Amino acid sequence: MTRTASTASPPHPPAEPGRTAEHSSRHRAPGGTSWRERPLRRVTPWLFLLAPLALLVTFTYVPVGNMIYYSFTDWDGVSPDRNFVGGDNYTELFTRPELFKVFAVSLYYLAASAVQIVIALYFAAVLSFDLRFRNLFKGILFFPYLINGVAIGFVFLYFFQDGGTLDSVLSWFGADTGHAWLGSPESANTSLAGVSVWRFTGLNFVLFLGAIQSIPGELHEAAQLDGASRWQQFRHIIAPSIRPVLSLSVILAISGSLSVFEIPYIMTGGATETSTFVIQTVKFAFQFNKTGLASACAVVLLAVILLITWIQRRIVPDEKVDLV
Repeated sequence: MTRTASTASPPHPPAEPGRTAEHSSRHRAPGGTSWRERPLRRVTPWLFLLAPLALLVTFTYVPVGNMIYYSFTDWDGVSPDRNFVGGDNYTELFTRPELFKVFAVSLYYLAASAVQIVIALYFAAVLSFDLRFRNLFKGILFFPYLINGVAIGFVFLYFFQDGGTLDSVLSWFGADTGHAWLGSPESANTSLAGVSVWRFTGLNFVLFLGAIQSIPGELHEAAQLDGASRWQQFRHIIAPSIRPVLSLSVILAISGSLSVFEIPYIMTGGATETSTFVIQTVKFAFQFNKTGLASACAVVLLAVILLITWIQRRIVPDEKVDLV
């Protein structure tokens, strides 16, 4: 019997212990990521944030910083000379009580904000259920918010003028139409606040409706199986779930009430004691050429809004709601 020669190649010498692990560990960082990839992973989020951060700093923080700087100068808004006057603008602002009387006008808009929140919450709760033509009503409620504020001001200016649309409608029912709706402070401010209710109810409605629709449908089904009425569903399911959105709406209502500008400026120009703090600030800057004093007014308004927001957040903090 002949022996066949083996054609197999000789076995490779065994690798040195630990060499492979050591060789791979030089190219792998802790956590199994290559050392070349770790810096890129750290930089990538900042690359995506670079553009929005640049826009935020350029169009928000830099103008705010300039506004604070101008509030300590006597700049008239035109001249290149800006003389530093320290706190003289703030002294003038706080030593003239009539400058703060315009905040009383904000009470009309604050009351109107409460009305529009109630109306928006009611319609959002009703239209969250399966009703006929609910999409149509959603569009009708949100449509006023889409209209430009200047256009709204001109429309309602003709609506409230003597012999205008409102007087014509009231005359159909035999009501007295001799009332000047924009002629007295109380009537004018009430009318302007009513316009804000018509315009901004849609915004709150959309916020509430979105929050309500995010509630799991199983909760409503379980409540209906248990025999809960719609009021009970609203009280025990809807209201606790939308508390953060309701808190946001309150903050927006307060800040908006303090910074009303478009509607009263277009419809009355601040006449008949309808001037707001923002209208007064604009007049200081562009009518009396006191940009320094106007900047101080803007800084004070910003501080007041931030303070009220902080107090509101402390009184009604956001709490995680777990309904399941």
